[in-house]
Amino acid sequence: MMGTNQNGKRFYQVKVKGLDVTSLKELGRLMGPLQRQAFHKVYGKILDLTAAEVFTEAVVSLVQYYDQPLRCFTFGDFQMVPTVEEFEEILGYPLGGRKPYLFSGFLPSLSKIAAVVGDSAKELDHMKQTRNGVVGLPRKYLEGKARDMASQEKWGPFADTLALLIFGVVFFPNMDGLVDLAAIDAFLAYHHSKESPVMAILADLFDTFDRRCEKNSAQIVCCLPTLCVWLVSHLFQQDIRHPCSLQSYRSCVEKRRVDWDQHLAGIGGNAINWFPRWKEGKEGVLFSCGDYLNVPLIGTRGCINYNPALAI
Repeated sequence: MMGTNQNGKRFYQVKVKGLDVTSLKELGRLMGPLQRQAFHKVYGKILDLTAAEVFTEAVVSLVQYYDQPLRCFTFGDFQMVPTVEEFEEILGYPLGGRKPYLFSGFLPSLSKIAAVVGDSAKELDHMKQTRNGVVGLPRKYLEGKARDMASQEKWGPFADTLALLIFGVVFFPNMDGLVDLAAIDAFLAYHHSKESPVMAILADLFDTFDRRCEKNSAQIVCCLPTLCVWLVSHLFQQDIRHPCSLQSYRSCVEKRRVDWDQHLAGIGGNAINWFPRWKEGKEGVLFSCGDYLNVPLIGTRGCINYNPALAI
């Protein structure tokens, strides 16, 4: 629902789709130190991201400042916008020379998925479900496969299945209890070709905020841990400036006791932590594409653009 407050500012009554990651953390604990190290080497910080505390009230407050035409968050005397480079660092997926993942609109073949989860394409076709137009595999089924692999000490396939689940539940959430085949397509692109999912995650974030501005029934459905880590890292100064964004997020005690509505309403640009330590030494921001003055992004739900040059 949309309305105006006493100051004439538009506001939204927002529903934020929380993430249930308890079972993912339980699966992660099945690995020993060597298995976790191997997992981290292949899949970066994504398991650590499941432990990042999510504050839905912070996201609800942040929505009120989303500037749809400019694709950024506009406050009293400053603007902020999450960038590709920041999400790369938070997720541990630097683009470098990698190709960004671009969803083609075609869902992956069941035979490709079967090769990862160790089942037949016929069985996957039997398990496949469609809910509200979303095609996917039951989350419980995939978690059961992962537990079976762990009990048999098949740690390579276990790691791949756990990563697939994180892609579907955390990176590209959609339907409760269902891992979207579009999310699995993003995982397979990383698994086979190391295509970076960062731009697609950012695209889905902007897409969900845009939908919130356009539809009364729309929810905020995106990679909430990444968004919360980004927001907190800029809002709070810390005595210990960690070189890792997730370490910085965990050590920030203010985020647990702040009144988010009041904090965002009263904060000024001079109080923003523009360069947390994990951003130091990182140069350059992608703000155009050839002669196109914005940055086009392709996510699992469609295409959108953003313009960090304005906020910069």
